Amino acid sequence: MPHVLLVEDETSIADTLVYALKTEHFEVTHCTTAGDALHVLAERSVDFAILDVGLPDMSGFDLCMEIRKLSAVPVLFLTARDSEIDRILGLELGGDDYVTKPFSPREVVARVRAILRRAATSISKIPEENTCLTPSSGKLVHDPESMTILCHGGLLNLTAHEYKLLAALMSQPGRIFTREQLLEKAWDDPGSAMDRTVDAHVKSLRAKLRELTPGGDDPIETRRGLGYTLSPDAI
Repeated sequence: MPHVLLVEDETSIADTLVYALKTEHFEVTHCTTAGDALHVLAERSVDFAILDVGLPDMSGFDLCMEIRKLSAVPVLFLTARDSEIDRILGLELGGDDYVTKPFSPREVVARVRAILRRAATSISKIPEENTCLTPSSGKLVHDPESMTILCHGGLLNLTAHEYKLLAALMSQPGRIFTREQLLEKAWDDPGSAMDRTVDAHVKSLRAKLRELTPGGDDPIETRRGLGYTLSPDAI
């Protein structure tokens, strides 16, 4: 039974979501503050996190950044704001999706299921013959069995989409992948995402790579008007 952490301070919204999730056979832990949520995460593992952006002690965006220090669990934001900057910010910080209030609890449950399904099949669209990379330089090493990627010996803490994007780029270093091609490889339903979604995830991925790369070099190159490529020197 998948365990969902719901962080929502509005009782009426939380009650409807808890009911909808439990009806669909999810285990749910509900917290009203970010502090309580971090305590739960320190005590036990969860399979999914639903975060309200407007929490009383810190924003859902800040909470997501704290969660990313502990876990790569999928995150869905609940927000009363529908501006593009908020949506992009949520994705850049490691979120996997967002829902704008007011919303249907059934839609939220459907999105949770879809994201979990994509995460479970995350390597299915990466070319089999190129996934297991064991470069002698050891800069980037991909282990498809554990679905992990090492950067200069350090484990990258990646979201499901970040993992799939980097694995796709690693499959053919030097090849330019268009945004449409990366959507096909990293999203189970490419039509549900946008080009800007790829850009946001690449930006977040770059930041994580720089943290483990001596000198902070960026191995992902942008080819304006074309797409992205991974430098052959990174392998």
